[in-house]
Amino acid sequence: MFDIKICEIHDTKHTNDGSFLQTPFWCEFKARHGWKYIRFNIEYKNTDEQFKIEGSQEVSVIFRTFCKGRFSIAYIPLFAIPSQMKTDEDLTMEIAHFITDTAQAIKSFLPKNTIAIRFDPDISFSSLEEKETFNDGMQIISFADRLKLRKNKVDIQPPDTTLVDLTPSEEDILAKMHSKWRYNIRLSEKKGVKIARYDGNYINLSEKIDKFYELTKETNARDGNSSHAKAYYLDLIKSSAEEIAGGKDVPQINLYIAEHEGDEIASIMTLFSHDEAIYLYGASSNKKRNLMPNHLLQWTAMRDAKAYGSKYYDMYGMPPEGKDENHPMHGLYMFKANFGGEILHSTGSWDVPLKTVYKLYSAAENLRAFWYKKVVKKLKGR
Repeated sequence: MFDIKICEIHDTKHTNDGSFLQTPFWCEFKARHGWKYIRFNIEYKNTDEQFKIEGSQEVSVIFRTFCKGRFSIAYIPLFAIPSQMKTDEDLTMEIAHFITDTAQAIKSFLPKNTIAIRFDPDISFSSLEEKETFNDGMQIISFADRLKLRKNKVDIQPPDTTLVDLTPSEEDILAKMHSKWRYNIRLSEKKGVKIARYDGNYINLSEKIDKFYELTKETNARDGNSSHAKAYYLDLIKSSAEEIAGGKDVPQINLYIAEHEGDEIASIMTLFSHDEAIYLYGASSNKKRNLMPNHLLQWTAMRDAKAYGSKYYDMYGMPPEGKDENHPMHGLYMFKANFGGEILHSTGSWDVPLKTVYKLYSAAENLRAFWYKKVVKKLKGR
């Protein structure tokens, strides 16, 4: 359905716009932690004479080898879908073919042992019902047209989130929040909570990352989550500062720590770019939670992101059905939703299998996800 021409590129003007996951900065960072990447320019044109879709775009593909080199997985995070397709509800077929045709064009550039190309299409919906309707349609088209496009049960990026619009005034942003959240921000300030921001140039950065990591371990023990190694966070924030100091326009990474009377009680790590601000990671102590440091942390980061020029603040993940008071993650849902953002549900991860061994890999991946998300958390009482 699509005629796609692809060529590898080594330079780009898109260093600090669009999705941060597609920036060379993020790809190079991931390359220092086990991945490799290639950046392409894609020219596309469909073969339908009645409805023309054509254009070009850049895309970064990261890939990683597993099992001592036996196989590789390629991944395209936030894969841009042409705007003509996203604005027409009847173009699900075109989207399915665009993804699979792109995969076929890219695969010759990837390692020969690549068993699948995983896509996170940049498509989102305002309701879960719309998302499920779209996903059902994609699977029907894949079956009918023999596209071998599969919805992955394990989504790589958070498929559900809330975006706070940063373009209005600070007063208007606050006005959209739940009244209790505005009260909590003022309460935290009144009780003497102070927010400090650090970048990768801070002279005692290692000490602050140590504290962030301590809080992360405390949070993981409380909530049953997992996290990256300490060196991962340190490398992320330092590499951003080093590139900015070298005159490059790349996303800015910040570490925020909430302090009260000498105690560092909560922390978040954020990313600012020209288009978006992302709440990447967060952690908090079991102590002094009544001082509402997390509310003040988020509001401080939103204000800084607005001053930087980011258009919106992405809370980056929330339980889609957490509005239900009986849901185990209801508290997290309400915390993020009550900042007044727009709740969106993305289509999630889709795989284009390239080799039959993919079926075994997919089954193992699903089993691992079930074990950690269902069995382990239930055994720990969560």
